Amino acid sequence: MSQFEEKLKKWHQDNIANEKNHRRREILEKGLGHGTIEFLRLVWFPAVGNLDHLYPEWEVRDFNNGYRYLDLAYMLGESKGGIEIQGYGPQARDLDVRRFKDLCWRHSLLALDGWTFLPIAYLSIKEEPKRCQQLILSFIGKFISTDLSSQLSWLEAEAVRFARRLLRPVTPLEFAKHLRISDRHTRRILYKLVDLQILAVASGKERARTYRLVLST
Repeated sequence: MSQFEEKLKKWHQDNIANEKNHRRREILEKGLGHGTIEFLRLVWFPAVGNLDHLYPEWEVRDFNNGYRYLDLAYMLGESKGGIEIQGYGPQARDLDVRRFKDLCWRHSLLALDGWTFLPIAYLSIKEEPKRCQQLILSFIGKFISTDLSSQLSWLEAEAVRFARRLLRPVTPLEFAKHLRISDRHTRRILYKLVDLQILAVASGKERARTYRLVLST
């Protein structure tokens, strides 16, 4: 059994054991969907390295006072992020007007309830896993940068937000231009963020050429 399979099994079992809501527990006991597992295997785990703060089949209320379930919920502190894997089978191709309207209402109501919603196509997971990994780094970085803002100076927090938005490794020059400060001041900020394990060197040995977000925070 691979490291991912071991962590996935324990994570799934822990979610079942800790769930007091019988509706969600019954859904979890039936097992995770193929799309969710492939997303975790090919995208989330390679990019993040853990399944912390992630909850499968998370229950939310809908506008008819019923219940719906997000494929995955990412909740860090007060932040709420929802991830849904969008398939492309006959059901998706033949989406009728009623179903389309229902999906739009669902996304709108989640947004109004404070959720950051991220739909990801199953085909992208299979065909563009690296691109999806960068998307997830940016998605989590949104919550990490918000959570860290009170601990960092404005420039440090803005550097984290900038790295989160670009979806790729960032050069010191790009940081300096965005922050409108000198190269020396920029590198001091980057060194501190590396020491705090918020950023890491993405390329360069003796002198860092690019930096990326670290998501173990």
